Amino acid sequence: MTTHVSTPARSAALATPPPPRWAVWAAHAVPLIVLPSTLWRLAMAAGVPVGYSEEVLRTDYGLPGTGYLILPAISLAQEGAALLTLGLVRDWGLVAPRRLPFIGGRPVRTGAAVTAALLGALVLTAVTVSQLILWDTVDQGHLTGTHRTVMGWLYAPLLLWGPLLALVTLSYAARRRRQR
Repeated sequence: MTTHVSTPARSAALATPPPPRWAVWAAHAVPLIVLPSTLWRLAMAAGVPVGYSEEVLRTDYGLPGTGYLILPAISLAQEGAALLTLGLVRDWGLVAPRRLPFIGGRPVRTGAAVTAALLGALVLTAVTVSQLILWDTVDQGHLTGTHRTVMGWLYAPLLLWGPLLALVTLSYAARRRRQR
């Protein structure tokens, strides 16, 4: 049986000032900037020619084989993580939805949400910037010409994910601090 926090605590959390328009826009932009790389990965799993040789698809991506499960799973996880940014500008980032086990109906701990989101923003920024710097090493020359350019343009928006998440998180933290 899940216990729920009293109505005053829930009401206090929901009394948080609304997010600024720019933070709402930025939070909604995150899943959209993640989408191009997700679609590229799903296209690869679906057999759309993305420029890799049969050997690279088999050895590096498990296609055919486990890649049919792994690539969509990575894509779903990536989009799911991106969608969590919306919690920083919505009520479910203030009070956990009742359907969630153990925490449902309880106010979200500001420190936990901010720490997790800022850590995520730091890791995302480090990973995406390192991939940009190491692009030639990571790609190992498997893609060339148009395919390489297309993949680069589809993955480039990921460079914005970490900074946008950090900005939205700082806005969330400021709103929650003002609420107290």
